[in-house]
Amino acid sequence: MSVSFDNLGEVTDLQRGNWPEHEPLGRHFSVTRALPRILELLQELDLRATFFVEGLNTELYPDTLRDIAAAGHEVAYHGWCHEPWSELDPAQEVELLRRGLEAMGELDLRPHGFRPPGGHLATTSLTALRELGFSYCSPAGDGIEVRDGVAILPFNWRVLDAYHYLPRFGPMRERDHGSPDELPPSRLGETLRAAIGRGGHLSLVFHPFLTEPEERFEIMRGALEAVKRADTWCAPYREVSEWVRPG
Repeated sequence: MSVSFDNLGEVTDLQRGNWPEHEPLGRHFSVTRALPRILELLQELDLRATFFVEGLNTELYPDTLRDIAAAGHEVAYHGWCHEPWSELDPAQEVELLRRGLEAMGELDLRPHGFRPPGGHLATTSLTALRELGFSYCSPAGDGIEVRDGVAILPFNWRVLDAYHYLPRFGPMRERDHGSPDELPPSRLGETLRAAIGRGGHLSLVFHPFLTEPEERFEIMRGALEAVKRADTWCAPYREVSEWVRPG
């Protein structure tokens, strides 16, 4: 299993034009309030996670990214400003990958993995990732594989907290459950408990901005405690990718 956290701060709202024009940057509650609790919980349970963060956070929260790495977690890449990745042309994709690598490098961070915003890769992504030195990616999908020299460690939408909570996943919930309505935290807890220990590689994906209110945080806590109790290997994605593609 691998535990991961996607998004940081206000970047997604900025990308979608939802951030208030005069609201100051660099003070988002997901960083100032939620992230410290998450890091404390991971330390308490002795779990190491992968944080897929947008490159813009090298400018908004540079010390936060360094702190995540210093705590023993992996910092991986999630686009520059949460761009809909599958819609990029090849030149845009390479430019944004290079930009992120350079900005993170200035913080002495070297991302080895990539999760495409929106869950889907562009047609040229694997070539671009391989040529730029990424060892793995984590799109939506099923089944670990190695393609074009890049390990693919996918996640399943149905075990995502965002799938349960956010309005934009209504069509998926309609398809799967017959209703677009938001699902309660307890349903996420049931889904995660059923998935943990099932076999194969399980990607757990949480979002710091979705850990409030408190009931949601407790559901996440329960899932991570179950991960700790499970008789299975739990490691950051980079370590799993090294096992998948030795040498």
